[in-house]
Formats: sequence, structure tokens, C-alpha cells
Amino acid sequence: MSFSRRTLLGAAAAAPVVVGTAGEASASSTRLFRESLDYALGKLRQVAPNVTSFPEETKFEKWIYVNSGGWVGGFWPGMHWLAFLDSGDEQFKKWAVESALRLSPRRTDTSIHDLGFLFYPSWVTAYRLTGDVSWRDGAVQAASSLIQRYNDKGRFIRAWGALGTPNNAGRAIMDTMMNLDLLTFASEQTGDSKYLDIAVAHSLTTRTKFIRPDGSTPHVFDFNPDTGEDIGPNTNQGYSPTSCWSRGQAWGIYGFTTMYRRTRKREFLDAARKLADFALDALTPDHIPVWDYRSPLAPNDVKDSSAGAIMACGLLDLAAVSGRIGYRIAALRILEALCRTCLTTRSERHEAVLARGTRNRRIEVGIEVSLPYGDYYFMEALLRVLKPREISRAIGL
Repeated sequence: MSFSRRTLLGAAAAAPVVVGTAGEASASSTRLFRESLDYALGKLRQVAPNVTSFPEETKFEKWIYVNSGGWVGGFWPGMHWLAFLDSGDEQFKKWAVESALRLSPRRTDTSIHDLGFLFYPSWVTAYRLTGDVSWRDGAVQAASSLIQRYNDKGRFIRAWGALGTPNNAGRAIMDTMMNLDLLTFASEQTGDSKYLDIAVAHSLTTRTKFIRPDGSTPHVFDFNPDTGEDIGPNTNQGYSPTSCWSRGQAWGIYGFTTMYRRTRKREFLDAARKLADFALDALTPDHIPVWDYRSPLAPNDVKDSSAGAIMACGLLDLAAVSGRIGYRIAALRILEALCRTCLTTRSERHEAVLARGTRNRRIEVGIEVSLPYGDYYFMEALLRVLKPREISRAIGL
């Protein structure tokens, strides 16, 4: 760990990244990205032997856990699959398998919308990397659980609350855009269009109800669950119903781009571009998103490195599918900023990779912490640049 730490601290003082006119990373930035990914792999090797549950966030630089996996359980095995993809080290594969299997009971969980977060980085990636059909079959089973949350009156997937309960029955949230690729995978593998049809319907509803004329979005939109009629925008993790929570905006950029890639429906590409353009206009000169772009303290409020990592992934994909190099250049600048200003290199005892994450500023939970999804999407973004062919095979680009 000490070599990577010295190298990266030195790199942090080096000249800024230089991006070529074709959007390629310079030799110096490629070296920085490689060193940062090596740092992430080294951190996993150091920490994983003592992890028997699912990291949720850090407290005093150490992971705290959620035994069921909560909504974040897929990211820990996902990180190990990415580490195995990069290194070929069978130990990472062993850790990935062990932790992914601990999610088995969640395949039939109909109480949450987060089954894509749980099973895509863990089980779908496992299937793509190993060819073991048990991973595929488990992921399809999870997709079958997820579609039970679809409300055909409002044409949305219910975000929160157990089925049959009234609280939150009409709530849709931006995050669900990230769970839809589990459904497209299920249709691809089974030949049954019902999964894809629901993914498309939910995406169309999100595009219509969430995206404001300026490209910003609320976190939540409420419907009457019995009639499907609009109630209106709201929030849970953003500053207000009229603000723009940066991680939700990043989920939307990534999710709409993915849905365009799966369906080639132009409206999804247009939605991704609109969200991306707003976020890039709101980005501060340090290229790390503030937790809510419309916080009264923005641009000087606390940051969210996880929003930056997710946004970098989405922008790299958006550049690829749209042919617009500007999105790739922006993604590389965000990724460079994460490498230079957000790594945990100043603390040998830190168990995570990215610092400066914000879980829920609105209720003052998880401020300036590390988050497993921040680490996961940071690694994914680095691999999208360093090993595009390999990561494409793993996550289905």
C-alpha cells in the first residue's frame, strides 16, 4: 500500500490531465488512472479478508455493515468482479463469489425496487465473466420479483414500501432508472418481452414526469397509486422538491443512456443529454459535484464523490453512443478530479477508496464519508477508460 500511496500523492501535485482533440486521455492521465485503479485493488486486498458482510458506509474510516445487503449489497461483490477482470487474480474471484452468494435470499424480495443494484454488479456480471448459468437464472428470478412492483395505472415501478401497504405506494424515484437494466437482461436471456416492456414504460414515465425544461430533476415524483394521476414532484435526499440532487441526476444520465443503448429509442438519448448538459453547466471548477446543485450553499456546500463517479461512467457511455466527444472530455476531467482530490491515500487505516461521499445531507446522515457505490462506479469508470473491451464484456456495453 505504501508505494501506491507515495505515487498517488506525488501525482496529485502533478500537472492537470491533458485531453487530446479526439477525447483520448494523455499518457500522464492514463498513468494516473492506472495508479488509482491499482490503489483500489490494493485496498481491496488489504480489507477483504476481514469482511463477512456488506459495507454500507464508513465511520471513522472503517466500513460499517448492513447484513442483509440493504440496497447496496451488490457493490461489494461487484468491486471484486471488476478487480478480477483487471488483474486476473483468482482471489478476487473467490471473494466475489462468496459475497455474491450471500445475496441469494434477496432474489425473491419484492419489498424494494433496488434489485438491479443488488444483482446486476454481482450476479449478471458473474454470469458474463464465468458463463455459469446459475448466476443468470438467479438474476432473472430477481427481475421477476422486481416487475411485481410495477403500477400499470401510472406506468411506473414503485420505489419504496412493501407491496400491499399504503405508505409510499405512489412514489417513483430517479434511482430506479439504474435498476432497469436487470429487466433488459432478463428479456434478452428469456426471450420474454414483459421485462423490457416494463423497463421502457417506466423510462418513458420518468422522462415525462421528472425532467424539467432546463434538464434538472427532482428526486421523487408522486402519483395516486389507485388512479395513476399525478400528485407532483417531491424529494427524499435532495434539498427540496424544486432542487436537483446531484446523485439522482447522475443516476438519470447513466440510466437513460443505458436504456437508449438497449432500445435505440431517441427520446432516451435526448433525455440523457438534457440531464448531462444541466449537470455539466452546474459543475464547479473542481469538477466534483456538490451534493445538490440547487442547495442554498451551492457551489460551496459539501460534495458527493459518488455522484461524480456515477456521472463519469454515464458521460463516457453517452459520448460513445452519441458520438459527442465533449461528454468524454468532461468525464475524464471528473475522473481526474476524483483521482487527485478524493482518494483515501492520506490515511493508511482507511478501508475505502473514495473519500468525500455524501449519503443523505438533507437528514444529516453520512456526510463526508466513503460509500460502496462510490468505490464501485469509480472502478468502473477507470476500467471504461483503461480497458474498454474487457469492461464492455463484463457489464454488457
